[in-house]
Amino acid sequence: MACNDGKEPLLTERLEVQEHNPQTDCFTTTKSRKLRRCRSAPMVEPILQESNLNRFLDSPKSIFDQLNPRYKRVATYLFIYLSIGTICFYLVRNQVSGDKTNGIIDSIYFCIVTMTTVGYGDLLPNSTTTKLLACAFVFSGMALVGFCLSRAADCLVENQEVLLIKAMHLRREPNSMETLKEMETNRVRYRCIIFSILMVILIASGTVFLTTIEKMELVDAFYCVCSTITTLGYGDRSFSTPAGRIFAIFWILMSTICLAQLLFAFAELYTESRQRSLVRWVLTRKTTAADLEAADLDDDGVVGAAEFVIYKLKEMGKINQEDISLILAQFKNLDVDESGTLSPSDIFLAQSTK
Repeated sequence: MACNDGKEPLLTERLEVQEHNPQTDCFTTTKSRKLRRCRSAPMVEPILQESNLNRFLDSPKSIFDQLNPRYKRVATYLFIYLSIGTICFYLVRNQVSGDKTNGIIDSIYFCIVTMTTVGYGDLLPNSTTTKLLACAFVFSGMALVGFCLSRAADCLVENQEVLLIKAMHLRREPNSMETLKEMETNRVRYRCIIFSILMVILIASGTVFLTTIEKMELVDAFYCVCSTITTLGYGDRSFSTPAGRIFAIFWILMSTICLAQLLFAFAELYTESRQRSLVRWVLTRKTTAADLEAADLDDDGVVGAAEFVIYKLKEMGKINQEDISLILAQFKNLDVDESGTLSPSDIFLAQSTK
């Protein structure tokens, strides 16, 4: 409620530049402090202190200790998928043609090759039953990779981000707020670095394994690695030994997901750089009279700080007119006495009438 029980224009009452008057001063805080933070809205800094700061101070934990229930569900879904697929394809193993080694290993290997859409062609369904099973498992496997296993990759990257930050800032205190803020600001860039490193490690390990265990030439091994990671899967080069297929069960899954995450991270980095360029342009260009007219939301002839902030955020593409309209509608619903301001009594009355 307003201090003088009068109605003021929306969004400008508390943010207009006013001269200090000791006799009629209704607000004790300064305008700059009001613009920096709102008492009722949580800021990013406390979140960083309570969550990310603990990640720096806590002693190192194993990956299994850091898994939350969501990632445990992902592991459960993968185990169920592979179990059902292994049983099904093991039962119809005589209806699958190709280069076979061990029934169970081949069944798991066939599930992985199918769900990642690699499809070498070294194992092929040659009956109606196996073809229908392959169709069912390729769709369910793609959904599992797209919606579940990528979250597990995010979990791994989040854990490695902390180690990367520590390595890049060895001279800083581990609980430095500057380090935490930098991690939040450059999160996408760090994701690109981490996934690039993982991609190089996976390519190198796959190439070395194929040259040593599968006895391929170096060029053929690298060619097979690239065709596998990109899910091209020509089929002229593949894992043919029992040890190779056991390795492929884990390696194909990790490498294909890692490449997908890397490409997504690069796309996100490009979008973020475009957004930052737009923000710089908005903040450096000259403000004109037309801008002031467009920023004047309540048509009172002057532009308050809140109106100017909203106008700039719209230019940056961070909010749109629909967002503003929805927020203003919620404000008007809470402003029971139509004073243009909110108070605890307004909130109580608005919620008690529902």
